[in-house]
Amino acid sequence: MRAQLARVDAVLIQAVIAAALSFAHLHDIASAAGQDGWKAWAYPISVDLLLVAAWRRLRSGEAKAAGWCWFLIALTASLGANVATAGMLDMNHVPAWLRILVAGWPAVAFLGGTLLAHSTPKTVDHAAEPDTDDDEVHDQAEEPELPPELPAEPTAEQAPPQRPVNEPEPPEHPALPVPAALVAHARKVAAEHHTRTGTPIDTPTLRARLGVPAPMAEAIATHL
Repeated sequence: MRAQLARVDAVLIQAVIAAALSFAHLHDIASAAGQDGWKAWAYPISVDLLLVAAWRRLRSGEAKAAGWCWFLIALTASLGANVATAGMLDMNHVPAWLRILVAGWPAVAFLGGTLLAHSTPKTVDHAAEPDTDDDEVHDQAEEPELPPELPAEPTAEQAPPQRPVNEPEPPEHPALPVPAALVAHARKVAAEHHTRTGTPIDTPTLRARLGVPAPMAEAIATHL
C-alpha cells in the first residue's frame, strides 16, 4: 500500500511540474505573438482542456482515432511551446506563421473539444436483442426432452362402424342383369361341355362359347 501511494504521489508531482512549466511556456508564446493580458492566460487553459478531453475519449475505448488525433494536436502545441521558449525562438521577433497559429488556435481547440465531448459513440441496441433470462435458459437446458406423443386410440364415437358377423359381404362388383333366355342357352352349353369333357365348364370357356364380355360371363356363371 505504501509503495502504491508513493508511486501515485510521484506521478502527481510530475504532473504538477509538467503542467506548470507547460502553462508558463504557452503563456509566454501567446504573449510574444501579440496576445496580451487575460488572452495570454487563456491559451494554456485551452490546450490543457483539449488534452484532457482527448485523454478521456481514449480511456472510454470508443472512437480512438479521433481521440489520438486531437491528443497529438494538443501535445504538439504544448511541446512546441516548451521547445520554442528554450532559446530556439527569438521572443522579441516572432515570425508571422507563429502569430497565425496562435491567432487560429482558439477555433481549432473549440472544434476539437466539441467533436470529442458531444459526438455520440456507437452503442449496442439492446432493445433489438431478445430479452432472455439466464435462469429461464438454464431451466430449458436442464429440462429433459419428452418422447413424442402416440396417437390416441379412437373412441367409440370415432371408431368406424363394424359389419355384423352373419351379414354377407357385399359383392365387389354390382351384379349385371342377365336375360333368362341367355341363362338357358348358357346352361345348355355348360351341359354339353360337361357331357363331352366330364368337367364343369369354367368362366373363360363359357365366355368364349357365348361371345360375351367378361363381366357378363361372370354374372352368367353365378346363375349356373
